[in-house]
Amino acid sequence: MKIIILGASGQLGSCIKKVSAERNTYDILFATQENGNILNKELLNILFENEKPSYVVNCAAYTAVDKAEDEQEICRKINRDGALFIAKACKQHHASLIHISTDFVFKGNVAYPLKETDPTEPENIYGLTKLEGEEAIAGVLPEHFTIRTSWLYSEFGNNFVKTMLRLGKDRSELGVIADQIGSPTYAIDLAGAILDIIESGSKSYGIYHYSNEGVASWFDFAKAVFDINNTQLRLNPLKTSEYVTKAVRPAYSVMDKSKIKNTFGIGIPYWRDSLAKCIEQLAVTA
Repeated sequence: MKIIILGASGQLGSCIKKVSAERNTYDILFATQENGNILNKELLNILFENEKPSYVVNCAAYTAVDKAEDEQEICRKINRDGALFIAKACKQHHASLIHISTDFVFKGNVAYPLKETDPTEPENIYGLTKLEGEEAIAGVLPEHFTIRTSWLYSEFGNNFVKTMLRLGKDRSELGVIADQIGSPTYAIDLAGAILDIIESGSKSYGIYHYSNEGVASWFDFAKAVFDINNTQLRLNPLKTSEYVTKAVRPAYSVMDKSKIKNTFGIGIPYWRDSLAKCIEQLAVTA
C-alpha cells in the first residue's frame, strides 16, 4: 500500500515522517515541490501514475492567516484550487484522500464544542479558502477524509510554542490574548491519528475534527509553555481589542472530537501532556 504525502516539508509532513519512521510499517513517498507541486496538474498526474498510491495525504496549505488578507489570490490557489487538483488526481488514479483543514471555517460565536455538522461561516480569507477547498474536494471525490484541526504546533517549523520559548529568553514581560478559546494540537499526535485512519482501512469517509483534549485561551497556552519550561516571565492577559490583527479570529473554536474517536477508536491526549512532550523534544534537539 503506497502513500503519498503532499506538503511533506511542512510542519505536519515532518511529523508524519517522524511517526511513520518510528512505526516502520508504511511505504510512504514524501513528495517534494519538484515532483509534487499541487498547483501543477500535469506533474501531479505523472506522480500518481508512477507511484499508484492507495492514499494521498494533503498537508500543503497557505497558512499565513494575516498575510492572506492581502494575498487572497495565491491563498485561494493553494487552499482551494490545489485541493481540487489533488482530488481530481485521486479520482483518476483511484486513491483515497486525507485532507487537512482548520477550525477557522467556523465563525466562533457559540460557546459549545463544534460538531462536523455545525454551520460554517469563516471570518477571514484563510478560513474561507480552506472551506472552499473542503467543498471542492467533496464535489469530485467521495473517497476523502477531511480532518479539521486547530492551533497546530510541534518541534518542526514555525509555531506558537517555539515563538513563546524564543520570546521567553528575550523578555521579562509579555502580553497574550486571553479571550480567544480553542484547543492546542500537537502535530505528532495528529500525524499518528492520520496513520491510524489509513491503517484501519475504513471507508467511513467524510469530515472529522481532531485536536488535543481540553480547552485553553492563547494566554493559558503561553502560561503552560512557560511553566513547563520553567521560564520566569510576567505574563499579561490581553483582550482581542487590545491586539488588533488584520484577520479576524474565532472567539471560540473548540471542536467536538466524538466522531473521530468513535469511528476509528482513536485515543486523544490532553493538550498539556502533549505540550510537555514537545517541549522535552525541543530541549533534546536544542
